[in-house]
Formats: sequence, C-alpha cells, structure tokens
Amino acid sequence: MTDTRTYDAVVVGGGPAGATAAWDLAKAGRSVLLLDKAGRIKPCGGAIPPRLIRDFDIPDALLVAKIKSARMISPSDQKVDMPVGEGFVGMVDRDVFDEWLRKRAALAGAERRSGTFERLDHDPDGVAVIHFHPKGGEEGAMETVRARIVVGADGANSAVAKQSLPEWEVPFVFAYHEIVKTPEGAGADVDGKRCDVFYQGKLSPDFYAWIFPHGETISVGTGSAHKGFSLRKSIADLRRSSGLAEAETIRKEGAPIPLKPLKRWDNGRDVILAGDAAGVVAPASGEGIYYAMVGGRLAAEAAVACLATGDARELSMARKRFMKAHGKVFWILGIMQKFWYVNDRRRERFVKICRDKDVQQLTWDAYMNKELVRRKPMAHVRIFFKDLAHLFGLASPS
Repeated sequence: MTDTRTYDAVVVGGGPAGATAAWDLAKAGRSVLLLDKAGRIKPCGGAIPPRLIRDFDIPDALLVAKIKSARMISPSDQKVDMPVGEGFVGMVDRDVFDEWLRKRAALAGAERRSGTFERLDHDPDGVAVIHFHPKGGEEGAMETVRARIVVGADGANSAVAKQSLPEWEVPFVFAYHEIVKTPEGAGADVDGKRCDVFYQGKLSPDFYAWIFPHGETISVGTGSAHKGFSLRKSIADLRRSSGLAEAETIRKEGAPIPLKPLKRWDNGRDVILAGDAAGVVAPASGEGIYYAMVGGRLAAEAAVACLATGDARELSMARKRFMKAHGKVFWILGIMQKFWYVNDRRRERFVKICRDKDVQQLTWDAYMNKELVRRKPMAHVRIFFKDLAHLFGLASPS
C-alpha cells in the first residue's frame, strides 16, 4: 500500500472548473488537494456574464473591461451592433482570473500543488492513487497521493478522463488567440466597450473569429475544427484589417475547445469530470467559463454526497443536474452552429437576423441570465417566422 496522505478529493486541473470544485469541497469541510500544471493560460475571449459574477462572488476588481455591446460582422463586411441594454458583460484576463480562483480555494482550506498528472490506479484497499510529476522536482521524479474521489478538470485532452472512462471522446475546435497591447490614439477599429465577432469563412470556415477588449490589452482570436486551416494566418489577416498589425504582441496561446457535453461524466466508482474534460463549452458561442464553474460546483456537490453516503451513483447527478438546467440551450446552439456556420451565404443571413430587436433582446436576456426566456411568447413567434424566411431564402441579405 502506498505510504502517502489520503485526501477526500484530489482535483486535477486548476482552471475555473477545478478551482471552483476545490473551493466548494474545502468549504464543505472536505480535505482536498488541488493539483495544477502551473504556467498554462488557456486561449479565451474572457467574457463572463452577470449570472457568473453573482453566483460565484466575483469582485469587480477582476474585471478589466465592461462590455456594453457586441458587433457582428458578416462575410460581406456588414456590421450589426447589438447593445446590451442595462447591465454589462464582464471581461477577465485568464491568467489573473484563474490564479485568483485557485488562491480562493486555498484560503478556504484546499491544499495546492504544482505538478503534472501521470496516471491513476488503485491500492489494494480500493482507494485511488494519483501519480504526478512535481514541478521543481528532479527530472523524472514521481510523487503519489491517495484520494477517495478524483475530480478530472484537466482540459479537453483530459488524461484523467482517458484513463478512467474508456469510451471518452470529445469533439472540439482548436482555438488560437494573440493578446496584443491596446494601441493608443486612432487607427485601430476597436472599442474598449464592444466585442467584435467575425462570421467570415476566410477567418474561420466553421466557427468565428473575435476581437475582445481587455482594457490595456486585446484578445484577437479564432477557432476551427478543419485540419489544415491556418489559424495563425487568420489572426494575422484580422489584425491587419483591424489596424492591429503593429500592436505589440504580449503572448500567443492555442488549445482544443470541446463543443459537446459527454454522455457520461463519471466512472461509476470514484472519478468525476468537470469543465472542458466534460465537454461543457457552449456550441456556436464557444462560451466556457460560466459552464465550467457550474460544472465544477456540481461535481463538488456530487462528490460531497458520494463521500457522505458511500454511494457512487451520486456522482452521476452532476451531469443530470447540468443537463436539466442547460441541456436545451446546448442543443439549440448545436443546431445553430451546424446550420448557420456552414458557408458564407448562411453566415450572411445569420448576421442579418441579428439586426432584429426581438432577437437582440432575447439573445442578451438568455446570455446574461443563463436561461431560456419565456416571458415574451409573441417575440419568440415573430423570431420563428423570421428565421424561416431566412432559412428558405425568402429574406435576402441587405
């Protein structure tokens, strides 16, 4: 038997999902180790809705910008502004935001370690053993800890998931962005209170590209599942056309982004997934921070219930609760991406739909509050018939 400490839970991965799971587990009085591969920053636009700020007690100091509108740009360069109305969308820098979440988990009682997960097996008594390479240790050195529950929050290429759920497979797009310094003075086509979203096949054949302001910096990114499509060239072209070609580049990041929740998040024994490892990034929009943190919270709740009762079936409740709350939104967004993003002709029509005030209001209501809006049934009816007109080409792009 391995002569190491046994934790109630070991959380592998310190992004928003893992840090939230560790925070909630520690607050519940459970012994928890947060194991994170330090130094990695995920490519991300950094948008967080008011619902996240409220539900997870995010301080205003972490917001580097407050967005009041989005601008949708079509293949023919038609631009549609979608004002938020009351309220705002917060923007965060992932390096600062993620570290703040990890520190909060530690303040709640979670133990932090920097290291790279290697493998998971079990001692003769059935308790999971996590093997990892500690950061700063001798080359090839390995350490082990034991855990009654393992939370796999180690990203779209989750090593925990691959070892624990043999059927694990996540479809994804590959995202790439460059963080550049916000230029001073005129010249660049950017606005510190506006997110720009480009629905243009030349910038992404199956997703979209973006320019998101972060106060002193800007995230310029894109994504695609098409092998051979040059994301770096796409961003170079976007920077050039937006007046950002000469802006100082702070850093460049790329990573796979999953776009479909897994059918199962646990192994029926002692492992549960959260965040990208569970596939909880919204199709069409690519939004992931809110859903990652919700998934982390639900994983923690399921783990606490499993530890209290000894019933491993409690672990499956995390996915059930998530899909009950957000499954319909993911389904709708998945259909939307498969239809509207397929070619520039449809992208043009999609951006035209965004001019509709009913579409704008319902879109922002759903995004800001993370639930489908049912208060305005006639608006839904109007949107339905307008969508049909665009689907069948009865409404030509202007």
